[in-house]
Amino acid sequence: MPLVQVIVLGIIQGLTEFLPISSTAHLVVIPRLLGWPDQGLAFDLALHLGTVAAVVLYFFRDWLQILAQGFGLQVGGDPVLRRNRGLLWLLAIGTVPIGIAGLLFEKKADQARGNFYLIGAMAIGVGLLLLWADRVGRKQKDIGHVSAMDSILIGMSQTLAIIPGTSRSGITISTGLLRNLDRETAARFSFLLLTPAVIAAAAKHFWDLMKHEGGIAPDMRMPFMLGIAVSAITGMIVIRFFLDYMRRRSYTVFVAYRIVFGIIVIALAFFRFGGG
Repeated sequence: MPLVQVIVLGIIQGLTEFLPISSTAHLVVIPRLLGWPDQGLAFDLALHLGTVAAVVLYFFRDWLQILAQGFGLQVGGDPVLRRNRGLLWLLAIGTVPIGIAGLLFEKKADQARGNFYLIGAMAIGVGLLLLWADRVGRKQKDIGHVSAMDSILIGMSQTLAIIPGTSRSGITISTGLLRNLDRETAARFSFLLLTPAVIAAAAKHFWDLMKHEGGIAPDMRMPFMLGIAVSAITGMIVIRFFLDYMRRRSYTVFVAYRIVFGIIVIALAFFRFGGG
């Protein structure tokens, strides 16, 4: 696997997994435009492991406090998290829908990955939803006031992320805003909810890799490790940037990007790729 492909795809994964613009869409469209072959199961696993590393390392203290509080222990000093001692169980409840959806619809989702019309339509549609949610949400609640109903509804919305072009963070942030979470909290809760989902996805990719290919081929070991490192480092930088950005500004720039990206993808489907 060429070094430039490893680095570019690692950067794309780190950028687009945490920004509300859809990692799946970019990892389908950009390699197709560049004429790159499918990166294979091993590199898919590397990208997922990089995402896991980014979110676990960045939110390590948060997760330590959340886990401890879930079992009645006093660990960590975040006062906002301390006001929601049951957050661990809220995140667990919110993760159930995506687990069920993944088991039921994984094959159909894989078949839809090459449908550029669908990717473009979802990019535009969820972008408009994010714009609307950002406008109408009252932005009153921090993470200390996230309720069971908030978690259930955000978790249910996460199931739409199996449709390429949706964006896991885009749809969960939109739902969080509609549940009146403030902008930073909507993003932070989205990333915390993403953690078990991407760990499960990485485990599934590992299982598939061992089942179908028997492990990582010797010539893929260096690309594998580099892919993890690039996506993890990029991901941590993006998380830091995004949370800081959301303290001061709206989601408008990401909405605009999604709409332009969606139009380009649909145009590519019509004029160049025939939709798939």
